[in-house]
Amino acid sequence: MEKAVKEIRLTELRALDDEKMIIEGYAVVFDNPATHYDYTEVVDRNAFNGCDMSDVCFKYNHKDNFLILARTRNNRLQLIVDDKGLKIRAELIDTTNNRDVYKMIKAKLLDKMSFAFTVDKEEYDYETNTRRILHIDKLYDVSVVDVPFYDSTEIYARSKEQYEEEKRKHEEKKISFEKQKLELILSL
Repeated sequence: MEKAVKEIRLTELRALDDEKMIIEGYAVVFDNPATHYDYTEVVDRNAFNGCDMSDVCFKYNHKDNFLILARTRNNRLQLIVDDKGLKIRAELIDTTNNRDVYKMIKAKLLDKMSFAFTVDKEEYDYETNTRRILHIDKLYDVSVVDVPFYDSTEIYARSKEQYEEEKRKHEEKKISFEKQKLELILSL
């Protein structure tokens, strides 16, 4: 009986090792106003052009006393500026804190993000009390948060299997497009 229990535990550990903890989401959504206490803020779609994102940490609630979840410097955190906003993709290492945060994201207890930054160019509309961020000088962190300033942000957990399936479908679409392109060229 004891041997069977040990074998089950080893199998469970191997399963944990094989499952990557992948987090994706948007820390910033462009041109999507957030209003709090009669103050509105909007991030312009060009705000990250030339922004220093060389060493950005992925944190929980921007807290320095909570272990870092991932970081750009070690390539566990990737930041992608696309048409929608600032997308993040993080692969968490296997720590107790990371497993807890990953499980809370997976359970949708945590589903929003925030970012810590400095601004070097902005505009104010005093009639509407709106600040438009035109250029972010430096991005310090992206954080999964309990309460976001921007409610349009999002974060979600993906399993390795989901990621692989999406990647496979993407490759199939790419191959299909190339075939159609070749057929069109050959038909001319």
